Amino acid sequence: MKRITFLNSPMDVATMDETVNFIKNRIQAKQFTQHVVVNVAKLVNMQKDQQLKASVEDCDIINIDGMGVVVGARFLGHEVAERVAGVDLFHNLVAMSEQEGFPVYLLGATDEVVSETASRLKAAHPNLKLAGYHHGYFWDDEEAVVNKIKASGAKLLFVAITSPKKENFINKWQDKLGVDFVMGVGGTFDVVAGKVNRAPLWMQKYGLEWFYRVIQEPRRMWKRYLVTNSQFAWCLLREKFSR
Repeated sequence: MKRITFLNSPMDVATMDETVNFIKNRIQAKQFTQHVVVNVAKLVNMQKDQQLKASVEDCDIINIDGMGVVVGARFLGHEVAERVAGVDLFHNLVAMSEQEGFPVYLLGATDEVVSETASRLKAAHPNLKLAGYHHGYFWDDEEAVVNKIKASGAKLLFVAITSPKKENFINKWQDKLGVDFVMGVGGTFDVVAGKVNRAPLWMQKYGLEWFYRVIQEPRRMWKRYLVTNSQFAWCLLREKFSR
């Protein structure tokens, strides 16, 4: 259940059910699992950011989050069964954790957002064991936060920090966190807390979530998507015609 990414490499891609079961089995076996999802922006940035590339490729399981990557992979002849969106996987893993009695820890976003996320998760999952939570602005003393997570007894850690900070943080501290599973979830806490709305299902289905985000945050998002989507399209064409 390992290795995917990069435009010129083989892809072994798991479905949502396979991913959740794989993670559950690894936690039960007390095997540490580092997880990541990749989207267009992350793949493009990996072309020039070697630290990010190494952090992603060191993960035990990698899923595709973003229809752009699904379409691009199929364009290059890879078989991709489905997209496994990070926010959907997060909700599935929280539900699984409640059922299995696995304590979870939430790291990232602002104090207000992470505390609201914790409150909403407890309301939706009354039996969930919430080991603790902490905001994502701790870069002056990372080790103190790592020690706090380890002392919490959490088995799953969800890190809601922007890329590439979250990938590099996870990869740097993986063996010091004391958890059995760690996953970067980007802006998921903002969605759970109600700060940001997720795209309607029909837009998700047709790969238009990026457009919905641009509509919500045009000043911050338009340039990011214009640049990365254009670069990704060029990489796909270059790879396709180099074969």
